Amino acid sequence: MILEPLGSVVLGLALAWMALRSLPDRLPSRRAVLTTGALGGLFGAYLMHSVLGPGHVVATLVGSALIGAVTLSLLIRPRSHRLSRSAAA
Repeated sequence: MILEPLGSVVLGLALAWMALRSLPDRLPSRRAVLTTGALGGLFGAYLMHSVLGPGHVVATLVGSALIGAVTLSLLIRPRSHRLSRSAAA
C-alpha cells in the first residue's frame, strides 16, 4: 500500500534531479522543480491507481513516472533567441 506513493515520489524526485542536471538554464528554481517532480509523481500514482486498480504496482509506477515527466516538461522555458543583425543591414 505504501510502496506506490513512496516509489512514485522517489521516481518524481529522480526525474526532477535529472532535469536539473541536463537543463539547468531552462528551468526555474531548484526548489520549484523538485517540488513539481515529487507532486507530479504522486499525482501520477493516484491517477494510475484509480485507472488500473490495486495489484498493478509496476504499471502504476511506470505511469507515475510518465505523468511526472509530463508535469516537469511544463516548467521548461524556451531558449532565448537573440536577434542578430545580418551583415547586409
